[in-house]
Amino acid sequence: MKTQPEFRPATSSDHDALWAIIHEVISGGDTYVFDPQTPRDQMLAYWCGPDKHTYVATLDGRIVGTFMLKDNQPGLGSHVANAGYMVASDAGGRGIGQAMCAFSLEEARRLGYRSMQFNIVVSTNERAVRLWRKMGFEIIGEIPEAFRHRNLGLVSAYVMYRKL
Repeated sequence: MKTQPEFRPATSSDHDALWAIIHEVISGGDTYVFDPQTPRDQMLAYWCGPDKHTYVATLDGRIVGTFMLKDNQPGLGSHVANAGYMVASDAGGRGIGQAMCAFSLEEARRLGYRSMQFNIVVSTNERAVRLWRKMGFEIIGEIPEAFRHRNLGLVSAYVMYRKL
């Protein structure tokens, strides 16, 4: 069994696997701003939209994660990338998120981005905050009560940034 995932652009034939991961992640209501009740078609249209570069991470031929890159802002802010990452729960703790982040940083450079910014990292998502810091991101701001956590109520969110 391979220990490092392989990456490729997502295709429409990946939508069932993407939805399984996305639905599992957003249904927790504790890490992403998406409403846990967001319909499949709406979520896939967002995650795989024409303004995104969407990828899958595979391990032994199975999709175990997905990420997307996009312009953080249009026009004069389009040199800053934004990204989102999701890993299947049964693949957690195996370094998939870190590998996706490392690959996405290189891919963002290849696509011409100069830096990457995460606009809303939920402060209580300690695993993600720890990983992003390990990958060179800094917390450059905190937004009080920016996220309605399913169990904890209103919690703050971080803006995280790094140069490429």
